[in-house]
Amino acid sequence: MTSDADRPLLSVMLIVSDAAAAVGWYKTALGADELWDLGGVAALHLNGAPFFVHEAVPGKKGEPSPIEAGLTTTRIEVFTDKPHRLIDRAAEAGAVDVEPVTDHEVPWGIHRQGGFTDPFGHRWSVGDRTPLKPFPR
Repeated sequence: MTSDADRPLLSVMLIVSDAAAAVGWYKTALGADELWDLGGVAALHLNGAPFFVHEAVPGKKGEPSPIEAGLTTTRIEVFTDKPHRLIDRAAEAGAVDVEPVTDHEVPWGIHRQGGFTDPFGHRWSVGDRTPLKPFPR
């Protein structure tokens, strides 16, 4: 049997143009809690799910922020019992491209989901917890 210490844990590191501003925004808009902040790189979490922000390093072309790159290729997924509340909170804090929660027909039934883009160019989808449950095939 594999112990929890031997099992990997997945997280994301969001490249941003201003780490201090991003930490403040994620705390205000998402209710994230800070684990640590080294200035330029910080660890936060949402209900125990860790994520990191890292200020873009000038000259490091392989890791630009989405704003510098002009696009994002990753979507961050958040699961909560009341997705509309988190989306509304993010919108009030300045999120753009806000999509209200709508019902989506999926193999396991209805999945309620909406989303937004944060001020640093990252796309977030916020939905109910239905995708986290196994479903019969």
